[in-house]
Amino acid sequence: MTSEIIFEVTQDEVDGGFIARALGHSIVTEADKWEGLRANVREAVLCHFDEGKTPAVIRLHRVMDELVSVASWFPSPRENDC
Repeated sequence: MTSEIIFEVTQDEVDGGFIARALGHSIVTEADKWEGLRANVREAVLCHFDEGKTPAVIRLHRVMDELVSVASWFPSPRENDC
């Protein structure tokens, strides 16, 4: 029995919902709201594993990608700066 299963959770860029992908297992699920995602992940894990082999802990690891422009934060470089 695996003691823990980890899901990488990202936000869907199209509709704003959430997508959860299990690391090391072929389990993927999604939902519009965080509460729904938690329920869907639990159900997907219970369906994926045989009885008695279900992990004791489900970890949801939320990943957020954000691009930050450095140019917009700083004024134009001047001599002797940095």
